[in-house]
Amino acid sequence: MPTDLQTSAPTPLVIAVEMGYGHLRAATPLAEGLGTEVTHIDRPPLVAPGEERLWARVRGAYELVSRLSQVPVIGAPLRLLLDGITDIPRLHPYRDLSAPTRSVITLERLIRRNLGAGLVARLKETRAPLLTTFYSPAIVADRAGHDRIFCVVTDSDINRIWVPAAPEQTRIQYLVPTRRAARRLRSYGVPEERITFTGFPLPQALLGGPTLPALKRNLAARLVRLDPSGEFRREMPEELAHFLGVPLPPEEEGKPPQLTFAVGGAGAQSELATQFLPGFRPMLDAGRIRIALVAGVRPEVEARFRESIWAAGVEHHLGGALEILRAPGFSEYYAQFNALLARTDVLWTKPSELTFYAALGLPLISAPPVGVHERYNRRWAREGGAALKQRDARFASEWFSDWLADGLLASAAWAGYMRLPKFGTYRILEAVAASSGTTAPAGS
Repeated sequence: MPTDLQTSAPTPLVIAVEMGYGHLRAATPLAEGLGTEVTHIDRPPLVAPGEERLWARVRGAYELVSRLSQVPVIGAPLRLLLDGITDIPRLHPYRDLSAPTRSVITLERLIRRNLGAGLVARLKETRAPLLTTFYSPAIVADRAGHDRIFCVVTDSDINRIWVPAAPEQTRIQYLVPTRRAARRLRSYGVPEERITFTGFPLPQALLGGPTLPALKRNLAARLVRLDPSGEFRREMPEELAHFLGVPLPPEEEGKPPQLTFAVGGAGAQSELATQFLPGFRPMLDAGRIRIALVAGVRPEVEARFRESIWAAGVEHHLGGALEILRAPGFSEYYAQFNALLARTDVLWTKPSELTFYAALGLPLISAPPVGVHERYNRRWAREGGAALKQRDARFASEWFSDWLADGLLASAAWAGYMRLPKFGTYRILEAVAASSGTTAPAGS
């Protein structure tokens, strides 16, 4: 499996959009593997000034609705609105769902009014393949007659908006993270040969290469920290030796687990820190846990976290067992967040694209979903045994301690590693290389 590509053909144009972090997070490891950069569909040089303002309004409205939908009482109508926007019909019974929806028709109208004209011009100029983690660039290129289009799906199930109005004629090659997403695309009318199951593109820094050396090293240390009694390791020594293939580091014995709480790119659910931090104070004081609060690129979220820390009386742990991660931009955040995840033992977050990170052997605590697509993400991870549903945040220290003692977190880490797809990055790069007439480097 390739980690990069060697070719004289044009390098694929990697396109994403800043709508939260999900599409950027999926695009970045692919751009790295291709030796290029992520280009934003919502920024110059691909958009005209008027179109850029449209994207800014759409992004601002989405982020506002996402944040306010989590506010008790007043957020209820906005949750209904968000559910309506992200609605995905039931998959069963299997039936024809290919008829264009209102959102599909609206997108078609915008394309006829030159939405994505800058992208079309770039593709005609470079004749490069298109690799996108957002639906609209793929549909724009498809409508313009471009014939090498790869669309990376970023959720376990998707809205009809991801598929053109005439799906049976599409040139788009869909690269999907789950089998359910593949079935969904078929129900929307996409021909089966246009769908490839790959898995989600995970960071190469956390994989380490096609043989997964970084993943296995991080997981080995994580399993020791998540199994203080040693019971989980005693139950399955042969399986650990065979399927992990690296020794469990004895120096991690007795070290406190690292809990990482990450809010979404829109800043939703940052108020949960105010609820759970007071209960963790005794564990922090006793050196029995480490906590990281991830604010992404948002200074206002960092400010709320600091208020929560002072209110909980745990400010003296900042710089030690307690930390806040915030970066000035996405690139810096992406690198710092991956470094944090390498030493993280439990990831607490809403079931966004980070759900797929459970395949790294990271057990998930799933906060309430924001949108219908996140409900399906949560269900996918829980059915895979890799996620546990968040309980009352005020008593998080208690149920977290119980899960640790009972081996549930160690079991979830192992289930994620064993059962969820973790080669998505390399499979996608292979698919692009095969279709674009490029070759992988020798020995990959």
